[in-house]
Amino acid sequence: MVRKIAKETLNALGFPDGELSLSFVTDQEITALNQKHLLRPRPTDVLAFSMREGDFIEINPCLLGDVVISVETAKKQADAKGHVFEEEVCLLLIHGILHLLGYEHEIPGPRARAMRKKENELFSLMKATVL
Repeated sequence: MVRKIAKETLNALGFPDGELSLSFVTDQEITALNQKHLLRPRPTDVLAFSMREGDFIEINPCLLGDVVISVETAKKQADAKGHVFEEEVCLLLIHGILHLLGYEHEIPGPRARAMRKKENELFSLMKATVL
């Protein structure tokens, strides 16, 4: 199911040949990554590490980057939102892929709204076709 969500999301975004790695980790593991890369000493639900930035992006334009999802946080969020676990993982995967493609939401405004809108569109599509 996760592979199909990733593939369908990339297709919908116009990146049918896009490649990414996906890791499912514990809160402890994602906390370490969050601290190391973003200086945030706490768990988070999803991290995305884009390969579409920096000096060597032209080497493999299909390589998008890495998405890391905390299974523990996903479970907590699913319970809190009344989602089934698979829906929450789907939402987090879409969120991570959008980050790989340059979408941002950290600063409120048009870019954050665009990301939320695209995330909702893709989630609705996945619920209708994959979940």
